[in-house]
Amino acid sequence: MRRRWWRLDPGGAIVGLLFAALSMTPSLLPRPALFQGVITGFGFLIGYGIGVGLWWLVRRFVRWRPTPSQRRIAWWTYAGIAVALALVLGFASVGWQNEVRRTVELPEIDGFDGLLFVVGFVPVVLIGIALARAEHRLGIRMSARLGRGWGVTATVAIIVGATVALVSVVMFGLDRLYLANNGPAAPWVTEPMSAFRSAGPDSEVEWDLVGRHGTAFLGGGPKAADIEELTGAPALEPVRVYVGQANAPTVEERAAIAVRELERTGAFDRDVLVVATTTGSGWLEPQAVDAVEYLHGGDTAIVSMQYAYTPSWVSFVFDPDAPVASSVALFDAVHAKWETLPEAMRPQLVVYGLSLGAHGTQEAFDGLEDMRANVEGALLVGSPNGSTMWRTLTEERDAGSPQWLPVVEGGREVRWQSVPGDFDALGPDWEAPKVAYLQHANDPVTWLGLELIWTEPDWLKPGQRADEVSDSMRWIPGVTALQVVIDMFMGESVPASHGHNYGDVVLDGWRAITGDGDLDVAALARIQGVLEGYAAVQPVGSVSE
Repeated sequence: MRRRWWRLDPGGAIVGLLFAALSMTPSLLPRPALFQGVITGFGFLIGYGIGVGLWWLVRRFVRWRPTPSQRRIAWWTYAGIAVALALVLGFASVGWQNEVRRTVELPEIDGFDGLLFVVGFVPVVLIGIALARAEHRLGIRMSARLGRGWGVTATVAIIVGATVALVSVVMFGLDRLYLANNGPAAPWVTEPMSAFRSAGPDSEVEWDLVGRHGTAFLGGGPKAADIEELTGAPALEPVRVYVGQANAPTVEERAAIAVRELERTGAFDRDVLVVATTTGSGWLEPQAVDAVEYLHGGDTAIVSMQYAYTPSWVSFVFDPDAPVASSVALFDAVHAKWETLPEAMRPQLVVYGLSLGAHGTQEAFDGLEDMRANVEGALLVGSPNGSTMWRTLTEERDAGSPQWLPVVEGGREVRWQSVPGDFDALGPDWEAPKVAYLQHANDPVTWLGLELIWTEPDWLKPGQRADEVSDSMRWIPGVTALQVVIDMFMGESVPASHGHNYGDVVLDGWRAITGDGDLDVAALARIQGVLEGYAAVQPVGSVSE
C-alpha cells in the first residue's frame, strides 16, 4: 500500500519532537512567536533527519514489528504527548523569554501568541518534509532505471544541479531587490551644499551614484553650529568623504577618487582622519560617525567607500572577500598619501569598522602588530566571529578572563569594552597606538561560528557567563547555532546597551583611541545623551546593515 503523504517516520517524529522542544529554550536575545515558530520548525527538521537514520538502523537489527492497532495507539499517544508538550512549552517559553527580556531591559510579555507560532512552524516543516520525500522518491526511480550505483550518482547530480540553480535564482533575486533599494535617497536627505562633503560643490563624486546609505552619510551628521551648540566650544565643519560602488568600476579607482576628495576638502589638515569600512550595504552607523565629530569639534575627516549594496549577511555569504578588498584598497591609498606629509603635520590616522566593516578592517592587516605599526588607533565594533585577528587574540587571552571580555597581556595594547568602565578597569598603562574592541556579551554577530554547532562555547560555560546572558540558556548541539542565527535578525531590536547596538559605549571607544577633545564632563554627558537618542529600538528584523 502506498504511503500517505502525511505519514511521518516514527523515529523522525520522536527525535524531531525532542529537537523542536529544545528549540523553545532561551538564547541570547528575545524572540517573537513568529521567529520562534521558524526556529522550532527547523529544529524539528534537524531532529527528523537524525531520527530517520536511527530508525532505519533499528529496523535493520530488530525484527519485531508492531501490529496496525499498536501503531494507531502509538500515533495517538504521540499526538497527545505533542499537544501536551506544546501547551507546557508555550507557558514555559513566556517565562524564558521574559527572563531574556529582563537582561536586555525590555518590558515583559503577558502570553504566547500561538497563531503566529503556527504560521512560522507549519510551512517550514511541510516544505522541508516534502523536499526530503521528493529527493527520496527521485533516488528510488533513478536506482530502478539505472541500477543502484548509477542511480545514486544520478540523483546526487540532479540534486546538486537543482541546488546550484536555486542558489543562482536566489542570488539574482536578492541582487535585484537590494539594487533597487540602493538607488534613491531617503525623502528627508538632501544633497550637500558644503565643499567639505563628497557630492558637494566641485566634487567629482556624483550624488546619484553613492547609494542610499552614502546619501545618508553625506547628507546627514552634525554641522559646525550643531557641534558648538552641544559642546559649548568652537567647531569646524566636519569633512565627510564617500565613494559609491557605482562611482567607479574597481576598488582601486574608488580609492583613488577618495584620496582626491580628501585632498580637495582639506582633510589632511584635520586633527583626526578616520578610515572607515562600511557594513555590507554601505552603511555607517550614525552614532559612531557623529560621535567622533562631536568629540573633536568637527576637526575631523571620515572617509569610506561602498563595496556592495546587499546587507552584511548576504555580502558575507556570497562575496566574503569584498569588504577585505575594499578596506585594503582604501587604507593603502590613504596611508600612502598620509606618509608623504611632514610627520609633525599629519592628522591622527585611525581605522573604524562595525560588524562586517570590523571584519574587513581587521583582515586588511596581518594581525595586531601590523595594525599598530600602520595606524594610530583602531575602533572595532561588534566583530564577527570569523575575523582572524579577533579569534587569535581571544584564544590568546590571559588566564581567568572570559571569552566575552578577554584580557590580552593585561590590556597593554588592546582592550575590550562591554559596558562603560571596562577599559579603565585595566588601569592606565594602555600603550599607543591603542586598539579597542566594543563587544556586548549578547551580540549574536560575535558568537555565531560553525563550531557552535558541535562545541560548547566558553561564553556559555559556568563561571564564564556574563550577566547579560540568561541563566536558562544552555548549549544544545545544532539547536543553539540555529537559535543564534535567528538572534542575528534581532540584534538591533534591543536597546543600545545590548545585542548589536553600541550607542552606549561608542563615545568611550573614540575617547580611548583619539582622546577626549579637551571637553569637560558636562559636554561629554550631553554628547552621550544625544547619541543614546539615536538608538530607538528598531522593528524586528529591520537590519540597517
